[in-house]
Amino acid sequence: MRHKILLPTDFSDNAWHAIDYATKLYKNEPTDFYILNVFSATGNLVESLMKPQTGSDIYESKKWDSEDGLAKVLDKLVLTKKNNPKHHFKTVSMFNNTIDAIKEIVDKKDIEMIIMGTKGETHSRATAFGSTAIYVMEKVRNCPVIVVPLEAEIKLPKEIVFPTGFEVPYKRRELVYLTDIAKKSEASIIVLHVKEKDELDGNQKDNKALLEEILEGSTYKHHTLSHNSVIAAINVFVESRDSDMVAFINKKHKFFGSILTSPLVKEISFHLNVPILAMHDLRN
Repeated sequence: MRHKILLPTDFSDNAWHAIDYATKLYKNEPTDFYILNVFSATGNLVESLMKPQTGSDIYESKKWDSEDGLAKVLDKLVLTKKNNPKHHFKTVSMFNNTIDAIKEIVDKKDIEMIIMGTKGETHSRATAFGSTAIYVMEKVRNCPVIVVPLEAEIKLPKEIVFPTGFEVPYKRRELVYLTDIAKKSEASIIVLHVKEKDELDGNQKDNKALLEEILEGSTYKHHTLSHNSVIAAINVFVESRDSDMVAFINKKHKFFGSILTSPLVKEISFHLNVPILAMHDLRN
């Protein structure tokens, strides 16, 4: 079965870096990559508030820029990549807002994974993630997302950190992408518990046992840290071990959702060199 991976691009260096990472991650597997560029109206205020009609000068200009940019991405892939017969690349140019366009492509093409840069043309260290990456991780809830920082090394992960408080039961289908990436990369999964009390309660113990059942067949280890800040604990752990990826379940009103809420999003720094896999709570 062929994988279907969506690669949103704004033609920035970070977007290209994410494409490079994606081709490495799936180098041994038959994969269809959909390279998506979303264009919109710019110009004076009135033009920006009006949806351009097909054939209008501003629409045709932006459409041409989008298609030309996608053609250059394909040319760059041909020039810089060895021809991998397992990989097929398809380009998609859409007039829309980015989130709606991504949702539409995910639905129409049955996309299984989105891989994108953390930031685009307005790359800045002042914020943890670009606004588009944040919105995609939070709003596109029927498809997991890997966000790739510009500083991330292009290599298969060997250690994936999975923080958990063992407070809610996980579902096997929620974690299938984590276990799949770990197996294809021969990576270890580090189940990281930042404890708030000395002992797990009965519910936490049950959820820990369930997680171990799900991870059976994967290489995994448990680590426990005591810290008054979950974000700081993850940051220190990842940096100290030189881990290669951090994976979360994005549960509404739970751990990952709190990280994405400003201003906490500005406090994390591990994203600067570690790709993040955001999966989703299928009950939401």
